[in-house]
Amino acid sequence: MALSSAKKTTATTLGVTLAGAALAACGGQQGTQAAPVSSPSPTPSATIPHQTRTGTPPATSSPRAPSARPTRSSPSATSSATVPSDDAPGGHRVSREIQHGLEDGGKAVALTFDDGPDPHWTPQILALLARHHAKATFCEIGPNAQAHPAVVRQITAAGHRLCDHSVHHDEHQSSKSADYNRHEILDARQQIADAAGPGAEVPYYRAPGGDFKPWIREIAAGHGMRPLGWTSDSDDWKRPGAAAIVHHVNANLAPGAIVLMHDGGGDRSQTVQALSQLLDQLDAQHYTYSFPGR
Repeated sequence: MALSSAKKTTATTLGVTLAGAALAACGGQQGTQAAPVSSPSPTPSATIPHQTRTGTPPATSSPRAPSARPTRSSPSATSSATVPSDDAPGGHRVSREIQHGLEDGGKAVALTFDDGPDPHWTPQILALLARHHAKATFCEIGPNAQAHPAVVRQITAAGHRLCDHSVHHDEHQSSKSADYNRHEILDARQQIADAAGPGAEVPYYRAPGGDFKPWIREIAAGHGMRPLGWTSDSDDWKRPGAAAIVHHVNANLAPGAIVLMHDGGGDRSQTVQALSQLLDQLDAQHYTYSFPGR
């Protein structure tokens, strides 16, 4: 009996010790809910370089004024793994690798616009694109699309593509629960698709602030959306002036570039001016316009 009691005491002590160690390993976070243990963790092969951003854009009366953006990154991903898509036509498998390439080769560029649609600025951008026979991808905030379905349909009617840019533009999305991330990604996609109308596709997902943790990419890819990065950041959200915006684009402009600009989130008059100059330049340099690869 004494030996049996000692064994039970030892087992109990060992169980408490292991449980305490597991909790210590997880780490407590005040004010945020850690990502679930079942979510994949970043691996050493998925290095995420950061492009530091500082400053806070002036507050506006936009339906979704942008918050301060201390970091914006277009992370690189080396994994070419694909995951089955529940929603893609024909069971198409979508890669969870962040897309930095284009559908077309040659001297092509892809223009992308975030944070819209906006009923004032987006139509002006669409008019410029039409004048230059240029196509673009619009990464939309779900509630903005829901509030302005006519603008979304104007985008698709002109032959441009749609991209999911989340519900709330939370740049710290990955620090929240898996349920929160599914809401941000999948509810936004539904809002955008509903606004666009029957048969509309939302083939990309761009994470706010480049917060592309592997398990976030898996949620998007598992529902038919390719994670979409960028290679040339205009920094237009800072409103540094049209000349500076064009300069920032040109700093990383090359055949195959994916250019990041904004059609929503506040006053985009500088973006419109810069885009007009940029399109003139791209035409003169004999660039063509492509979509990001899927």
